[in-house]
Amino acid sequence: MIPSTKDFIRPTISVIKNSKSDRVTSLIYLSSLDSIVKSSAEDLELDLDEADLDEDFDDADDLPKRSGVLQSTSKRVRMIFSVMASPNRIDILRILNSKGPLTYSELKSLAGFKSKKESGKFAYHLRKLLRQSLVALNKSERRYTITNLGKLVLSLARQIEERSIIESGKMYVRTSHESIEEFHPHKIIQSLVREGSLPLELAQKITEEVENRIYKYQTTYLTGSLIREMVNSVLLEHGHEEYRSKLARLGLPVFDVQQMISNLDSVDNGAEGLLFNTGQSVFAEHLLTNILPKDVADFYLSGDLHITNLGTWSMIPDTIFVNVKELLDGGIDLGGKYIDVSRLPAPKQLDEIASSLSILISLLSKEASQEIVLDGLPQLFAKRTKSLAELEQKLTNAFATASTTKYNKASTNISIRLQLGTDAKIITSIINAYKNYTKLTPKPKIGLIIDNEKGKTADVSESVAEIISIGGKVTFAKGQTSSYGVTNGSTKSSGPLAIVLQSVSINLPRLAFESNKDETYFRARLALLMKPALFSMALRKKDISDLTRRGLNPILAKNTQYMQKNSISLVINLVGLKEAVFNILGFKDDKNGKEILHKAIETAVDIAAKKGKELGDSVAVCITETEGSGRFANMDGEKYGKNSTLNSMDGGSYSQCMAIDASEVGNYTAKSELISEYNKISKLLNGGLLVNLNIDKDAKVADIKKSIEKTAKLTGSFRLVKPIAVCGECGFKEEPFDDKCPKCKSPYVVV
Repeated sequence: MIPSTKDFIRPTISVIKNSKSDRVTSLIYLSSLDSIVKSSAEDLELDLDEADLDEDFDDADDLPKRSGVLQSTSKRVRMIFSVMASPNRIDILRILNSKGPLTYSELKSLAGFKSKKESGKFAYHLRKLLRQSLVALNKSERRYTITNLGKLVLSLARQIEERSIIESGKMYVRTSHESIEEFHPHKIIQSLVREGSLPLELAQKITEEVENRIYKYQTTYLTGSLIREMVNSVLLEHGHEEYRSKLARLGLPVFDVQQMISNLDSVDNGAEGLLFNTGQSVFAEHLLTNILPKDVADFYLSGDLHITNLGTWSMIPDTIFVNVKELLDGGIDLGGKYIDVSRLPAPKQLDEIASSLSILISLLSKEASQEIVLDGLPQLFAKRTKSLAELEQKLTNAFATASTTKYNKASTNISIRLQLGTDAKIITSIINAYKNYTKLTPKPKIGLIIDNEKGKTADVSESVAEIISIGGKVTFAKGQTSSYGVTNGSTKSSGPLAIVLQSVSINLPRLAFESNKDETYFRARLALLMKPALFSMALRKKDISDLTRRGLNPILAKNTQYMQKNSISLVINLVGLKEAVFNILGFKDDKNGKEILHKAIETAVDIAAKKGKELGDSVAVCITETEGSGRFANMDGEKYGKNSTLNSMDGGSYSQCMAIDASEVGNYTAKSELISEYNKISKLLNGGLLVNLNIDKDAKVADIKKSIEKTAKLTGSFRLVKPIAVCGECGFKEEPFDDKCPKCKSPYVVV
């Protein structure tokens, strides 16, 4: 048992009472206790009899008062120990220390004095704390606060308790579950067997060696993490690396934590963002050390592969395609999760639909790391809207009030998919509502995907041009495609939801560097790398499915049976294809070189199809945007030399999508070399191709409109990209500017 504070205080007071020959020394010793206080105390609960201690202090007060120093010292000691004698007063100090300023009624309730009969008792304790300056009253706010002296009293109690432990001669451990316990070697054995699955005999052997080291080092501050470090060190010395991996502690070094706190410019969401970044680093480490196959983890760390969103990779999917009408018609079933979110039945009226849509966007964004594609919105409003003006207003408010989760540098994208050729008036109202929302929002988190397969692009091109000119996000795509150009590859009818896992990218320039300009060997290495990558994604699908069933993703779990309907598709992303073929392998950008490029895509698609049959999953290949492009380029530059990669890069990163310049699109036809090549690649890729239509920052609405209509005739899918300067101070974006905000003159510009 750990010696209690009570056991330490009584003998100390006895010294004052009984040791008459050394009373001065005793008083000086007690008065020095407050000098060793350096930190805030934790909770302290005493069961001393207050009258008993008061009697002790009364006797102590009879000590001869022969000097002003002794009188001052005796008074100070009496003050400290009289407070420590009452658990009620300690509780009051503890509550104020942890909760901050409180009103009289708040403090009384938290301290446990809830009945009227106890009011006098509470007032007595509070009055004594006030008189002794351990608690102060802010008269203007009528709130009580703990003083610095009060904090010293709490800390003194902690110091006494810890000192009594040291003096007992036993060894104690500060555990990770916030307690101090006596050191027992058998607990190490239990952890080795339970956590590391070690045989009992080996666990006993390792524990014996660790115990010897602990006593040899004679450390004064023994912690659970220190013991774990010693155990892991002994395991490595004995060649048990596998066991050591299971027992490793996940977390951040002290220096990294200090750096995160110091560099708050990179934290967007205040304390929530800081805590989230810390948690992500733990789960990312867990993924690389304990979940991914070792070869896949090594491929990632060496730069052959890139995995986006490591911290959430095995928990939530990347992209979700949602039929919002089917989902809301049945009501949002969250089970026992999100109990602070209002339960809404199937909406019937426009107000109810708008409220439900806002809640659905906020909740769904938590269950995907990259994008939510919302389908069926026009059908949802078709028979429930009497006034289009009212619909625009309600939708604008729904978009503006919806929140999104940020799992990476950017928030999860929310895309509203609209199929031209159906519900024309409703679609026009939705586009107008989105335009209003874009005007209100400096950096919109919601975008539009216009499916123009069965409708006329000219019907919406002007409105879309206006939206793009003020910073909106719009993509044109035929069929179910995300704003990243990734297609919904579900093989069966999936009800209201379908899922795409797409966050593994392959570094093609790396494969080309290591292929000695042999394109056959290059494609063989590509095939070899895809197999473990796809195997890891199949494991990911299993992990996400298991966690979802257990409630981690409530909407996926409660509103779909997606696993039984095979609505999850796996997609591999190819990065740096042009650099690999035309620069590193040495082929020219001509007919022969393009044939090699096509062969590389065909190889990847063929391997994906074969591996998909083995795994029983839908597997596809895409070329889209990824943060891994810059990482690949930097790592290859360090490995092969900057000069070897500079000639193969554009803007410090490898190619990760296709691009069309809006100022030149007027000169293209469907037979133009660039357009025909993009369309050829798009047909070869069964997972999607991202094509960006890059619009100049000074382009006028009329010019943007023409570019949209012309590009829609040339290629199937494209995303509109126009740089918009936004003031980081006031959010101004109503007119183009470069260096300073024209409204507030701030130089903080976000593009």
